[in-house]
Amino acid sequence: MQVFTRNRSVPIFIGLLTLFTIGVTVMSEAYGAGLISVSFTKVLGMTLCLCLAALAMDLVWGYCGILSLGHFAFFGVGGYVIGMWLMTARTEAVVRANLEAAVIPPTQAEVSDATALQIFSVVGAEGWPWMWAASGSLFLTLLLIVLVPGALALVFGWLAFRSRVTGVYLSILTQAFTLALSLYLFQNDTGLRGNNGLSGLQNIPGADRFGQDQISVWFFWASALALGLSYVAAAWVVSGKFGSIVRGIRDDEQRVRFLGYRVEVFKLFVFTLTGILCGIAGALYYPQAGIINPDEIAPIASIYLAVWVAIGGRGRLYGAVIGAALVSLLSTYFTGGRAPDVNLGLFTIEWVDWWPVLLGLGFVLVTLFAPKGLGGLVDLLDRKKQS
Repeated sequence: MQVFTRNRSVPIFIGLLTLFTIGVTVMSEAYGAGLISVSFTKVLGMTLCLCLAALAMDLVWGYCGILSLGHFAFFGVGGYVIGMWLMTARTEAVVRANLEAAVIPPTQAEVSDATALQIFSVVGAEGWPWMWAASGSLFLTLLLIVLVPGALALVFGWLAFRSRVTGVYLSILTQAFTLALSLYLFQNDTGLRGNNGLSGLQNIPGADRFGQDQISVWFFWASALALGLSYVAAAWVVSGKFGSIVRGIRDDEQRVRFLGYRVEVFKLFVFTLTGILCGIAGALYYPQAGIINPDEIAPIASIYLAVWVAIGGRGRLYGAVIGAALVSLLSTYFTGGRAPDVNLGLFTIEWVDWWPVLLGLGFVLVTLFAPKGLGGLVDLLDRKKQS
């Protein structure tokens, strides 16, 4: 595996991720000493998913120079796809249990109708919307987790790149795409329950005999595996000739085009690949969160994604992971009511409200005084070690 030798961060990252995964497992309630609660295991698993989304953002922004402010939309789409399967399977199981006492056993059509009524009565609708056609199949759902975000990214990227939309105009366009998708999902007649979203996603069909303590560790393992494999894939993409061309597009797109390379094809590949990675991250994140609604796809979420990468250091795969992990865990601490309020006499700093201000201030300071982000500190330590 040349990627392990070309990019020294790969074996280090995989080693640290493996140690972290083992450490969490042996301290979990289900398989270890019980030092880490179920809820915190879920927080760690969700953090790994956000790290995966930040890794994708770094590929498309830090390496290819496309500041996409809409990549969290693909994250949400992946969550909705897995959410439809989870909600269908769980609701159908409940309906079947309720109809067991009936004198005449219900037919499959009656179970299906009752399941649809149970899911969509909250928005005053009956019957199955067309987009739920594959929600009864786990295989098709797993396929769609890759295909739907990938197809959306492919179509959007093809339309944008063939028109040679670049720079701030492309950023605005990606954010408009996210806003349009979010507003669409808020409508009750979209078939995705409007602003109610999809809930009860933490209940895994067929796993009723297992507790949330075990399921949370399984999802943590799956999130760690997805992040590790994606890191290796991302390192492979940015290595060698392909990676040099992608970085060349970031630094001087016109020169790369003058040399005869089809810039739009490279940009479209990176944009689509990162859309798929975000979709996979979302599909692992929301079963741990338990719920998804249109607010998750709001433009502010994609801006946060860019902030994480900027704080971690764009153009460094490990920087994106560091930024996402740090900000995500700090956000959990400050918005979870654990941080004590600070009384300044004239007013009190309540961290739940002041956390976004603190995050914004951190982004400004990093941009002004540490443009390489926290990843730049790793580079500095590495240079000192080599000198």
